[in-house]
Amino acid sequence: MLDSYRRILTLPGALAFSATGLLARLPISMLGLGIILVVSARTGSYGYAGGVSAASVVAAAVGSPLQGRLTDRFGQFRVLPATSVVFATGVALLVVAIESGWADPLSHLFAALAGFSMPQIGSMVRARWSHAIEDRTMVQTAFALEAVVDEVVFIVGPVLVAVLATLADPYLGLVCAGVFGLVGGLLLARQRRTEPVVAARPGGESGHEPLGWVRLLPLLAAGVGLGSMFGASEVVAVAVASAEGHRGAAGGMLAAWAAGSLAAGVLVGAVRSRWTPLAQFRVSATALTATVVPMPFLDSLVLLTVALFVSGLAISPTLVSTISLVEQYVPRTRLTEGISWATTGIATGVAPGAAISGWVVDTYGASSGWFVLIASGALATALAWGMRRAPD
Repeated sequence: MLDSYRRILTLPGALAFSATGLLARLPISMLGLGIILVVSARTGSYGYAGGVSAASVVAAAVGSPLQGRLTDRFGQFRVLPATSVVFATGVALLVVAIESGWADPLSHLFAALAGFSMPQIGSMVRARWSHAIEDRTMVQTAFALEAVVDEVVFIVGPVLVAVLATLADPYLGLVCAGVFGLVGGLLLARQRRTEPVVAARPGGESGHEPLGWVRLLPLLAAGVGLGSMFGASEVVAVAVASAEGHRGAAGGMLAAWAAGSLAAGVLVGAVRSRWTPLAQFRVSATALTATVVPMPFLDSLVLLTVALFVSGLAISPTLVSTISLVEQYVPRTRLTEGISWATTGIATGVAPGAAISGWVVDTYGASSGWFVLIASGALATALAWGMRRAPD
């Protein structure tokens, strides 16, 4: 069953860049929580902490496609060192600003600097896989592997930040995020053998083929719907668990969702699918939406946790097919930028999903928040079924 993974990981340099990508991606799941823990501990205000964290998230959404475009034009070796150093500098300045009590808006600006420059490791590693694999039927296995890595990152990162911040020092989790981003980015940049080649264009230009927005935009819009589901899930899980008098159970509920996604990701990569990426995206998005429909009507945290695990089984297939569609839709010379746009679409939906679900919970009750996930999933599903196939 795992022979597919063995085949891709034995490719020259593949294990090294994938493992390095795991380390370098940890800041994605550490920065926001690290900021909230540090700022709230220093100021006593969760509202202020959320504002500083939001600055980093918005800036990351803006900076991600730009980094992708620069990477396709100049190569990872030139872009990664610069972004890694700027990211670590932004984190360091943020720590100093918070500890020293510097006046606003410096904390927000430094958080935005860190978010804007956070190395886009996921996009770069996936671009390396696309470049390294000649047998195109194995690309799904590689993308599934990276989906599993993403789940590991989002399971390990928050726990690591919380443990460091609560048992050692409030600043340590944030500092480690900066160190992981710097060291991981520089290590990946050194791996020149597996770096995608920058294709030259007439007149010395590179990366200027049309991106294919007609097909890419519906995919990005569907990504916003998926992101809204992810953003709402955290708020609703906490609200529902708190309403039942077991606030700490929210972590287990969300871990079950991630565990389901991780298990499905392993399976998707191990089994060669005969479905096209578009068919897989349509079916998995539909399944993800359908599996959250019963949740408003479940009054047991145990049943909700089981339901979330089942729902999580549809997450990785949806995300894997998203990246596979990007690979089909955009020219290879702009693949990193295309993947960055896809991840930006998902990230863009997180904040609205969290905000809307929070309002629904406050207005109509905790369980009503699940309807935000249903509506967000329905939007993604409708867009998925309206998308067109890539030209042969």
